[in-house]
Amino acid sequence: MNTVVTPSTYIRNLSHGMHRQLADFLDPQDGWKKIAVDIMKPSGEPRYTQFHIRRFEGTVRMGKSPTCELLYDWGTTNCTVHDLSNLLLKNDFIAAALYLLPDFKHSDLDEDAGKRTNQQQISTIPISGAVPCSKTEVDVMQSCNAPVAQIKEPEENKHDDDCTVLNIFPLTELLQGTNYFNTQLVSDGGNKLGEGGFGIVFKGKLRGKTVAVKKLTEFVDTSIQDLKCQFEQEIKIMANCQHENLVKLLGYSSDGDQYCLVYTYMGNGSLLDRLACLNGTPPLSWHMRCNLAHGTASGIEYLHVNSHIHRDIKSANILLDNAFVPKISDFGLSRATVQFNKTVMTERIVGTTAYMAPEALRGEITIKSDIFSFGVVLLELISGLAPVDENRYPQLLLDIKEEIEEEEKTLGDYIDKKMEDVELITLQKMYTISSQCLNQMKNKRPEIKKVLDSLGHIKTLSSSF
Repeated sequence: MNTVVTPSTYIRNLSHGMHRQLADFLDPQDGWKKIAVDIMKPSGEPRYTQFHIRRFEGTVRMGKSPTCELLYDWGTTNCTVHDLSNLLLKNDFIAAALYLLPDFKHSDLDEDAGKRTNQQQISTIPISGAVPCSKTEVDVMQSCNAPVAQIKEPEENKHDDDCTVLNIFPLTELLQGTNYFNTQLVSDGGNKLGEGGFGIVFKGKLRGKTVAVKKLTEFVDTSIQDLKCQFEQEIKIMANCQHENLVKLLGYSSDGDQYCLVYTYMGNGSLLDRLACLNGTPPLSWHMRCNLAHGTASGIEYLHVNSHIHRDIKSANILLDNAFVPKISDFGLSRATVQFNKTVMTERIVGTTAYMAPEALRGEITIKSDIFSFGVVLLELISGLAPVDENRYPQLLLDIKEEIEEEEKTLGDYIDKKMEDVELITLQKMYTISSQCLNQMKNKRPEIKKVLDSLGHIKTLSSSF
């Protein structure tokens, strides 16, 4: 005999079949994440951190449902069907809410859903892929203050590094310059420098210059339309934003359905690789790390001042030139909006989980998410540790903040021992900034201007030692 489900029924008392049915509603498009990030502790803090989200994601590889795992875990508390239904309604999972409590009045649910839909039409910019491409979205894009780039055919191209003219490269020229997109790693004699979520980066030689060519590639969870959006977005941002701490876009190729972006070559690779001393490279000194932190913050400030949100700040996207000047790269996920100081919602959650702020996991687009991500980068500079390591505890680097605050570990336990010039005073100051950036409440995180000023002070102190 089936037990009647009421609003006061505990989640832990729901049948396995009901859990599976809810999973059918929430597993697609990672709908369970929206529920997870809205679950709060009695203290008002989020119950589930990025570490928990990744743990639930990992259950998929074991053939399990992340929704079921979430409900089992949350069910160990005294949460009720009423609590779950409220979260389902809040996130517009109307069918799932009706499945739980079919005796609810459909008209009440429809009215609530209607109110939310009307609000979203005012405050939400819909997107159909990782980056919006519709005419409506383009209308709200704002250019940076730098002169608008002019795009000319090859015979009219200029080669001055300081100009904002973009070259249009024929695909045949890129093929020849990259040894036909040789996918063997550069360290093994090939041309491949690395790859990300939307493409592979190759080292190439074009018109007498060493360059980096990003070939946008269609992966399992992307489409040609996604790639086109990424391509157009990156050109728009990079053509109009010129700054010492942003990677320079030299040109592009769009022959047929093949999209490629050409950048200046960064001789020292990514910050992620240099912190890991990849290929036997020497460790970065503390003084160099202070300079890198300040330079990266300067690039972020430029973006924020000009109403751009990067949305994927991470050490892999911070490239280092021959003089170890940091350059922020990969602007395919960036957003610009006239309502820059307001939170914008998106239906597709993008970014790198190990760096993502709680609100970013809910689909919010805000400058304070960039601040949170940068806080993780500062932890990387201090510790030399990877942002996530499944063989380490805690797996997520950002969780060492909680360990330190609860006095389970000290900051000294996480200092990168590869540095020979550690200055505890400035290192502690940088950790304090990182801790402020990693505040779970976005409104309590500092503005990038304050972060930049503080890091400038640390840079000066570091130089005086």
